[in-house]
Amino acid sequence: MASLNLRGALLGCLIAAQLLSPVLTLPLLAEEKGLASTTLGPVAPQAEETDGVEGVASYYAKRYNGRRTNSGRRYDPNKLTAAHPSLPHGTRVKVVNLANDKEVIVTINDRCRSRKEPFIDLSRAAAKQLGFLGKGIARVRIIPLDEEPS
Repeated sequence: MASLNLRGALLGCLIAAQLLSPVLTLPLLAEEKGLASTTLGPVAPQAEETDGVEGVASYYAKRYNGRRTNSGRRYDPNKLTAAHPSLPHGTRVKVVNLANDKEVIVTINDRCRSRKEPFIDLSRAAAKQLGFLGKGIARVRIIPLDEEPS
């Protein structure tokens, strides 16, 4: 009797593997053909501004006040800082709220988890300047600023 249960479990695993194998190889096939583009990169050019990428912005919760960021500095909600999954620490970024065209320049000093679409976590001061500090999230354009090395 035990051997029948083992055979049934083995058969179930083989069937599941056969059903899931096409799903697991789809991203690989798309990359070979150059179709997959889920990483942070330029989005289709907009009418007004062609550089940057559109994404979602949120802001830090109050519980993070004073905690250390990924760069080693302490989070201060009154400073214009941000967390981004891939931009290097110290990068200055212009963030434009697409709903009201308000903009702010922040410095990346922390990491946030990677998501499917471009994403940035802002300090509370930056969220207030952009006008979404009670709303939670906002659609924004993220524009890394090119600065001359000093």
